[in-house]
Amino acid sequence: VLIAIGRDACTRNIGLETIGVKINEKNGKVPVNDEEQTNVPYVYAIGDILDGKLELTPVAIQAGKLLARRLYGGSSTKCDYINVPTTVFTPLEYGCCGLPEERAIEEYGMENLEVYHSLFWPLEWVVPGRDNNTCYAKIICSKPDNNRVIGFHVLGPNAGEVTQGFAAAIKCGLTKELLDETIGIHPTCAEVFTTMDVTKSSGQDITQRGC
Repeated sequence: VLIAIGRDACTRNIGLETIGVKINEKNGKVPVNDEEQTNVPYVYAIGDILDGKLELTPVAIQAGKLLARRLYGGSSTKCDYINVPTTVFTPLEYGCCGLPEERAIEEYGMENLEVYHSLFWPLEWVVPGRDNNTCYAKIICSKPDNNRVIGFHVLGPNAGEVTQGFAAAIKCGLTKELLDETIGIHPTCAEVFTTMDVTKSSGQDITQRGC
C-alpha cells in the first residue's frame, strides 16, 4: 500500500440541511440508529455513507433489502453490522468475522472472555520449506454465553474462503464446544479451528511442528 487517504461521503450538497438531517461534519457521513433511521424520523440512510459502519457493497445490499422489508413487508429483522465476514486480499490473506479482541474486551470485559489461538502451516508450504509458523488463527469466546464465538480471525492462504464458511456458523451461534466436536478435514488450513486447545491467557507456546 503506497498511500491510503480515505474518502468522504458526498452529502453536503444534496439538501440534507434543508430538512434537518445531521451529518458528521468531519467526513460527511450520516449517523443513524440500529434501523438505519437518521435524526429525521422519515429519512433513512444505507451503505457507505453511514457513520461508523463498514464500507462494503454486500453490507449495503443486505441493509437495503432488510430496510425495505421492515418498511413495506412487516419484517422486524435488522442488519447485523457485527458478524460481517471480511477479508483483506494481501498476498497472505487475512479474514475476520465478529469482534476484534480489543473491542471484545471493551464490551465484555477480559474476565468474561477466553481467547484460543494457534500458529499453523499449510501443506503446500512444506515442500518449498517456507516459514512454517507464519499463519495464525484465533477465536474469541464469551464465557458467560456458553463460550459462544464472538470473534473469528485467520491469517493464511484462502482466508476469504475459510472465513465465509465459518461466518454462517457464527450467525447460528457457534460455540467452542461445537468447534471441538466438528471433525476437521485433514490437511486443510481451516482444520486448525477444530483442534484449538491453547488459550492466550495460559501463555503456552503456539508454534506447530507439522501440518
